[in-house]
Amino acid sequence: MALKPTIYKFRISLSDLNRDFYDALNLTIAQHPSENIERMMVRVLAYCINAQENLAFTKGLSSVAEPDIWVRALNEQILLWVDVGEPAVDRIKKATRLASAVKIYSFNSKSDVWWDQGQEKIKRLQASVYRFQWQHIQALAMLVQRTMDFSITITGDSAYVATELGECEVSWEPLQVLD
Repeated sequence: MALKPTIYKFRISLSDLNRDFYDALNLTIAQHPSENIERMMVRVLAYCINAQENLAFTKGLSSVAEPDIWVRALNEQILLWVDVGEPAVDRIKKATRLASAVKIYSFNSKSDVWWDQGQEKIKRLQASVYRFQWQHIQALAMLVQRTMDFSITITGDSAYVATELGECEVSWEPLQVLD
């Protein structure tokens, strides 16, 4: 019997001071059985950082042909492809052929090794790459509940997260940024 996903419901008050973007988001997130809380929360952060009209979670880990998050035009063209984790160079290359813009959000303790090993090849591709601080992601994961209200304020290269269980700051490092 296959394991079922765990469902989380988040009500987020989002303030992105970098883009003057403010919104109230109601997100229902399915945590894949093989996905840990840290990865799920990086998906939520990546969603908030890129919040815009038509942004949507995909099947994610359930479908290797899709990114974690995307924006698709009415004609099905992929305008934004967002992957979370440390994808293979071939996957990034494929994404750059399929989408107008590609963003990668790396986050775990092996992120430096992934970047060091793939950096030369990735730099030749039209993709923006960011690395979250692993300790910050772990601190954020400690605040998660199945149903929760929280606020995220984005400024510079960090997000300040406030929940009823506590607060934390999550910062990221731009490794490769395209305009």
